[in-house]
Amino acid sequence: MTKVAVIQAAAIPFEPMLSVEKAGHILERVSAEQAELAVFPEAYLGGYPKGSHFGSVVGTRHNDGRKLYQRYVAGAVSLDGPELALLAQKVSETNVHVVMGIIEKLGRTLYCTAVTLAPNKGIVGIHRKLMPTGLERLIWGFGDGSTLQTVDTPVGRIGNVICWENYMPALRQAMYAQGTEIYCTPTADDRPTWLSSMVHIALEGRVFVLSACQAIKLNAYPDYFQAQFDLDHIGTDDYLMRGGSCIIS
Repeated sequence: MTKVAVIQAAAIPFEPMLSVEKAGHILERVSAEQAELAVFPEAYLGGYPKGSHFGSVVGTRHNDGRKLYQRYVAGAVSLDGPELALLAQKVSETNVHVVMGIIEKLGRTLYCTAVTLAPNKGIVGIHRKLMPTGLERLIWGFGDGSTLQTVDTPVGRIGNVICWENYMPALRQAMYAQGTEIYCTPTADDRPTWLSSMVHIALEGRVFVLSACQAIKLNAYPDYFQAQFDLDHIGTDDYLMRGGSCIIS
C-alpha cells in the first residue's frame, strides 16, 4: 500500500523562499505520517494572483499594473534557483516525492509549471501549462509538447496536468497513453464542479487522481494586492480560494 498526501495549505504569496520554508515544515509532517508523495497546489511558489488584471485593458496598460506585474515577476522562481534547491534538499531529508506548482521564470517569460522532485535526485519532471486560461494568458507563456512526459517513480508513474488543462481531451489521452498511474492536478479551481471532473478523469483513465488547491484568505496577500479588491463584496478575512482538494481512487 502507498500513502499519499494532497496539500491544501496556503502559500505565502509572491514570497517563494518563505513558501519553500513552509512547504518544508509540511513535508516533515507528511513524512511523519509515512506518506511517500505530496502534491502541492498550482502556483504555490510564486503565487496565484486571483482577481488581478494588472492594469490591462484592450489597447493599453496602466502604470500601476506594470508595477504590480514587475513585483509578480520578482516573485517567480528559476528551475536552477535557490528556492528549488532548498526544496530538493527537504525532499531528500524527508524522503517524500513532491509535485509542486510554481511560477517559473525563464528568460523574459513566466510559465505556470508543475515540477516533480524525487529524494536524492532533485527535479525529475517539468510540465509547463500548455494553455493558460483567460486572463492568465496576459501573464504566462504557453507551454508545448516537450514537457508532457510522465515520470516513473517507486510510488508509481506520475503525470501532471495543471488546472483547466484537464478540460483538454488530447492532453488527458497523452497522460493515459504513457501509462500514468498517479494523475496529479495542481489547481486554483475551488468550485464544487471541479470534483465531478476529477471523478470523470479517474474513471476515464483508470488512474488515481490527486488534486490540490489552496485554502487561502485575502489577508494572506500583501496590502498592495488587497488594494485591488472591492472590500464591500469581499472582506480581508474571507477566502479567496477555498480548497476543495481531493484524492479519487
